[in-house]
Amino acid sequence: MGIKAVLFDFDGTLADTLPLSFAAFRSVFLNYENRQMSNEDIIHTFGPTEEGIIKLHITDKKSVHAAIEHYYEVFEKDFENQVVQSPEMMDLLEQLAERGIKLGIITGKSRRCLDICSVKLGLEGKFELSITGDDVVKAKPDPEGILKAIRQMGLTKEEVIFVGDSNADMMAGKSAGVVTMGAQWFGTVQNQELSPAPDHVLTSTLELIKLVKTLRT
Repeated sequence: MGIKAVLFDFDGTLADTLPLSFAAFRSVFLNYENRQMSNEDIIHTFGPTEEGIIKLHITDKKSVHAAIEHYYEVFEKDFENQVVQSPEMMDLLEQLAERGIKLGIITGKSRRCLDICSVKLGLEGKFELSITGDDVVKAKPDPEGILKAIRQMGLTKEEVIFVGDSNADMMAGKSAGVVTMGAQWFGTVQNQELSPAPDHVLTSTLELIKLVKTLRT
């Protein structure tokens, strides 16, 4: 049958947004918990959406709403200064679309945060679907989001590639039974050494285009 769709994680895969996310979370934890958090500390909280992480880790539950709004205030205010759209990524998406490949996003981000990113990076309308952390019961590494996307696209697992930058992404893709690729084309990724091992490690967007051509035949 060949490959008919490519599903992407977002942070560290479609856009180099991890440094901004780290900065926004660091600001939240410093202001509401008086706690200094390293990037590694923050990565250990990943799984739930941004709102979910804050709800779990803010001690004073009366401050949760304010802490969530603080996160988004920092995220939006600093976005243009910290996140630059990758021309190579835009070219990748255009080339895949020109070849009739369906595109989707599977992310643990909240719908609110993904919408902010999509507007600011000019990604609106480029994906057939997006499944966020708000749209699933079980976040990655559970394969729920990937399997949901496959069903909604009317495809089989043999027709789908999943691309991500974290161990949770690799586990989700492998559990879903799809070709799973590790993206290491941005400066910041969640996991440098991916486990379980992906089917391919991608250090440039051109490598994905070449692999799609090969797997589509």
